[in-house]
Amino acid sequence: MRTTPTNSPTARRRWRRIASAVTTTAALLITGLTTAAHAQAADPSTAKVTWARSCALPRHQGEMSCNALRVTGGRTAFQQQHGISAQAAEATSPSGYGPSDLRSAYGLTSAAANNGSGRTIAIVDAYDDPNAESDLAAYRSHYGLPACTTANGCFKKVSQTGSTTALPTADSGWAGEISLDVDMASAICPNCHITLVEAKSASMANLGTAVNEAVALGAKYVSNSYGGGESSTDASYDSAYFNHPGVVITASAGDGGYGAEYPAASKYVTAVGGTRLSTSSTTRGWTESVWRTSSTEGTGSGCSAYDTKPAWQTDTGCAKRMIADVSAVADPATGVSVYDTYGADGQGWATYGGTSASAPIIASVYALAGTPSTGSYPAEFPYANTSALNDVTSGSNGSCTTSYFCTARTGYDGPTGLGTPEGLGAFTG
Repeated sequence: MRTTPTNSPTARRRWRRIASAVTTTAALLITGLTTAAHAQAADPSTAKVTWARSCALPRHQGEMSCNALRVTGGRTAFQQQHGISAQAAEATSPSGYGPSDLRSAYGLTSAAANNGSGRTIAIVDAYDDPNAESDLAAYRSHYGLPACTTANGCFKKVSQTGSTTALPTADSGWAGEISLDVDMASAICPNCHITLVEAKSASMANLGTAVNEAVALGAKYVSNSYGGGESSTDASYDSAYFNHPGVVITASAGDGGYGAEYPAASKYVTAVGGTRLSTSSTTRGWTESVWRTSSTEGTGSGCSAYDTKPAWQTDTGCAKRMIADVSAVADPATGVSVYDTYGADGQGWATYGGTSASAPIIASVYALAGTPSTGSYPAEFPYANTSALNDVTSGSNGSCTTSYFCTARTGYDGPTGLGTPEGLGAFTG
């Protein structure tokens, strides 16, 4: 049931116009988009990097799409950093950032080595990845991470009802998303356990049921790398699926540039935006800006049309929920290495981007930081500890009437929220 729609600017603009009120007519507009397209990065040094969406765009109200983008050609930042030509890149070797790069960029090297034991990160996705465990083993082995298997109790894969045997239908695109998610959890918190909860479809109802199952199974950190258009039903989804005090729930802000997306708009989740991450000569050794490829491709952000503003969010330009809260790397041109062997896209090593990368990264930083306090909403934690974040102050993800909705600035802004991790201080509470 693999479907890969065209991700052209025209198609994306069409979707963004109709996403908040999807109708039968809207569904027809994007039906028939069948061929994966590529996008080009704006930075001249990586202008030839191309990629394709892993998952089909939503066709109906209440349907979600994964936010994973798979690099299909060009020379990534990692390849440039290590003097690797694009022509030499093969599926037999990584071509994106690995665990040591991400930990260095976000001040997590010591924490990753010492924290996380006994903590479980849940990954919620749609459909089944039959090779999830074996692909995870290959990723962790390559980078020298401890084994995480069903046999040693570290890895568990279940359906949205908790079954380990009655799993959903397999899907190549979502399998790539799953590999991205479990690999990022491994990269940031190698001592954590991983529970993969697979929904039987990409509907919000089934994905939400999978979130509830993840929490019921004891996970205190739940990552969601998918999204769709907002609607008037979001408040009911909030209360049914995402209101879990004392549990970290992260959600991708989206990959379509400026414009609010659900469930990132939920007041109960940590909405995660995306950056472009590059090495630099600064003391930190890295620099970040807002990820934007074009007017229709880049990190999501925006002022929700429906969701109530949480008490801890104090920006004055948006009366309702503002996206995002924090951010991490998402630009495919500065993307992360992933190992995936299932389906048409699963050729071994690949580089991925999208806010599907940033959401599990942030969930895993929370896991390194410790168990959230009883009754807390962890989305609030960064707002009380802004000095423990890298403030991203350059770039934009589109045009908007209220500048900070789509343009980075000192302090809070929509595309990158309060910033990116600099250690664990902003993720405890």
